[in-house]
Amino acid sequence: MKGRRVLTGRHFLLGDVACAEGALAAGCTFFAGYPITPSTEIAERLALRLPEVGGHYIQMEDELASMAAIIGASWAGAKAMTATSGPGFSLMMENLGLAVMMEAPCVVVDVQRGSPSTGLPTLAGQGDVMQAKWGSHGDYEIVAYAPSTCQEMFDLTVRAFNVAERFRNPVVILADEVVGHMTERVVIPPEEAIERWERPRPKVPPGELLFPFAPDEDLVPPMPRAGEGYRVYVESLTHDERGYPVMRPEVHDQLVRRLNEKIRRAYSQIVEYELLEVEDAEVVVVAYGSTARSARQAIRLARKEGMRVGLLRPITLWPFPGHVVEQLSPRVRAFVVAELNLGQVAREVERFTDRPVYGAHHAGGMMMPPQLILLRIEEAYRSAQGSRRRHASVG
Repeated sequence: MKGRRVLTGRHFLLGDVACAEGALAAGCTFFAGYPITPSTEIAERLALRLPEVGGHYIQMEDELASMAAIIGASWAGAKAMTATSGPGFSLMMENLGLAVMMEAPCVVVDVQRGSPSTGLPTLAGQGDVMQAKWGSHGDYEIVAYAPSTCQEMFDLTVRAFNVAERFRNPVVILADEVVGHMTERVVIPPEEAIERWERPRPKVPPGELLFPFAPDEDLVPPMPRAGEGYRVYVESLTHDERGYPVMRPEVHDQLVRRLNEKIRRAYSQIVEYELLEVEDAEVVVVAYGSTARSARQAIRLARKEGMRVGLLRPITLWPFPGHVVEQLSPRVRAFVVAELNLGQVAREVERFTDRPVYGAHHAGGMMMPPQLILLRIEEAYRSAQGSRRRHASVG
């Protein structure tokens, strides 16, 4: 293993370990973190593996420092990542906004557990969905992936690095404890087959005048590395294209709009989802992460009972694939949203449809049982003749 960045081959890996190997395959050279269940195995793996490939691992004093460290490493040219869980993710929120403002590409892994507060440290939850989108202050766009298999823990970690670098934005992997702690087959492709995207680079040589926040046509500015010889000023205040602080409303409005618009314009490049048996579906289940695995079984059971049911699995939770909900709405009678929280994505689905939305919810601490989802499918199937919108929790 020593010295190999990409462990090409077939493996039987823990989800957290697959995530760490995905980071290495993507080119990660820096990890800073503070151990917290159920994400600790990511840090443990990278503490072992990063030094083997010339990278750097630092265990920080807390999560605030961890997030700050990866922003600094990113500006120094590293592909940087941290990993945590709910309470630690909350502590990272201010600096997550800093990464957005400084356009520092980086990856944040949140292996969700039962919450709020310290909650259920060793048990599953999906309660950080809205925190990922709205946890920091101000208006910003974030990209967040929800893996449902160990293979996706690898693949989507590679994808997260690529999107972070391409668009100079933090990217979140919203895993959950079940996926992080399950062990499955993971196929790691040859290194030359792994696509790696790089951040846009300055078109002028070091020493020449560079505006590090002057965007290209895609609204993403080229990014120098600290120490290359460019004279660059970077900070958290509202800034102009030179990076200098400017306290004028029109400059602030222009900057914040661009930071948001560079992600919104790339919606079709970023958004990923999976559809299963929706062609004839009268009821569509929306589920993600480990809950999507339970939803597949619930749909199989429902179809055995003669109900035409399909699955929409958002792979990106942010941006949310709302256009798919809009496209499905005219031909389905109802949606069932299954998740280990009390209705975070259900509210998002309601924004994109006039069909009834039924929630199969549990606050966390267990993998969602298929029978709970099936119960709501049966209710939706029986009751979806009307158009009255309803949304209720079970369990």
